[in-house]
Amino acid sequence: MSDNLSELLGRKGLDVNLFDELGRRAQSAGTPSDDDLAQLAEEFLVGTANTYGTASFYDFLKPENKGKSVYVCNGTACLCAGTQNQVIESLKDHFDNAEIGHMTCLGRCHENGAFHYRGRNFSGNAHKELDDIIDKEEEWIDNYFVGRSGPAILTAKTESVESFYQPFLKALNTDSTKVLEEIKISNLRGRGGAGFPMGMKLEFCRNVENEIKFIICNADEGDPGAFSDRYLLEKQPHAVLFGMLIAGYVTHAKYGILYIRAEYPESVRAMQKAIDELRKQNLIGDDINGSGFSFDFKIIQAQGSYICGEETALINSIEGQRPEVRVRPPYPAQKGLFNKPTVVNNVETLAAVHYIIKNGGKDWKSLGTERSSGTKLVCLDSFFKRPGLYEIEMGTPLKTVIYDLGGGFKSEVKALQIGGPLGGLVPVSKIEDLSLDFESFSEHGFLLGHASVVSIPQDFPILKFIEHLFDFAAYESCGKCFPCRLGTKRGQEMASKALETDYKIDRDLMNDLLTTLEEGSLCAHGGGIPLPVRNALDYFGEELSPYFKN
Repeated sequence: MSDNLSELLGRKGLDVNLFDELGRRAQSAGTPSDDDLAQLAEEFLVGTANTYGTASFYDFLKPENKGKSVYVCNGTACLCAGTQNQVIESLKDHFDNAEIGHMTCLGRCHENGAFHYRGRNFSGNAHKELDDIIDKEEEWIDNYFVGRSGPAILTAKTESVESFYQPFLKALNTDSTKVLEEIKISNLRGRGGAGFPMGMKLEFCRNVENEIKFIICNADEGDPGAFSDRYLLEKQPHAVLFGMLIAGYVTHAKYGILYIRAEYPESVRAMQKAIDELRKQNLIGDDINGSGFSFDFKIIQAQGSYICGEETALINSIEGQRPEVRVRPPYPAQKGLFNKPTVVNNVETLAAVHYIIKNGGKDWKSLGTERSSGTKLVCLDSFFKRPGLYEIEMGTPLKTVIYDLGGGFKSEVKALQIGGPLGGLVPVSKIEDLSLDFESFSEHGFLLGHASVVSIPQDFPILKFIEHLFDFAAYESCGKCFPCRLGTKRGQEMASKALETDYKIDRDLMNDLLTTLEEGSLCAHGGGIPLPVRNALDYFGEELSPYFKN
């Protein structure tokens, strides 16, 4: 990371943003022109190598994106469901091969068959209605089941804006130290996967003296199988904004940024509508309700990169740099966006704050387990009899989620990947042993992560799944550290070679590769991908043995 670049790129503030400008310049052709890159480099006082380096990283800015008209989901859930070849064949009747690109998970895992066209997402049987879709500009209504086990907090019925923000107005008349204390008492842990206590992160930022601080909502939900953030952004947008306002109040930050993935265009529109509602109610802006607290929002639409879910890569992305992971320390709470103190929280984490501020930290802490308090959103994919989104009290047996709420499986399934590509690979035989909380998964050698569930059918080869994981990790690597940049590709090559030829993988070599990734990678992207691979080797050794020589 270059401190000088961060300062240069931040000198215009948030309103004039290099990353935003690159996205605008790419809209017509799919990629910014050379003239655009040169002009932006001059405007922001950086080199053309910087603007080109940034643009060439993202799926929807890079030169290879030029001329793309439609994008097919290639996420893990759609892969395992086997729906996408049919989607592609249907699209070929209306588009040339060169016009068809890919997007990694559109959050339509409950029914698959997902693709993106002109700022709109489609799924299910939509590919059979392409004539109407191409001719009309109507939204494709996405209906999925929303259920729960325990109290409805994140899935509660929406209130009027005026009523919903009463706890915020009350908080503005309360010492911000006491408001922060309620969040700390709740022991709300990050819902994006890491599980770090939100209150501690906010306190770190609060304790740093600086006139400019930022609150960032990480809405780059890239884990295949997950659509809980999308649900909150589109169905509960004010819960997310409320959480950001409170985070700003307790840290003395004035700026809130929603970094929303390009694959969720509907989410961008829903959040902008909610922000406009707040502005009409005078709940954002300068000196809110005469409290002396000022806060405003900006939406930044991402451009297609899984690694931007990592908080420091996300910060680089907003600045307009290549989204490479930063070395820590310093941590973002000390030195983040444009070198200013910054708090980055996941969508679901922020959405939980409303309940805590309204009912008190002890109330939230009384739910769940001692170390995993509150509720958690869980997504079940299309292999379940009742796919959809469920709000689950932490500590609930996993079998209750799978069989009672989800209704079990439509067809035979041999494993579940829970928590995205870096999450564990749970064989169905282990479902009885697990409960939905951070500790249970960790104790059994898995990772709860985002808690999204992708089912691996009985007839899907585990080595093919391993090859897919390595391929995904290699494609989405930021490339900054060589264990991840090279190791993920070597893993994909070994798995692919064993699938396609009589090559046998050396087990010691594979173990060395996984250890190097775990111990040498700069972030959880490279460091986390070995977990599901090791789970596969442990629980599916008999199936994998023909592909290994020792």
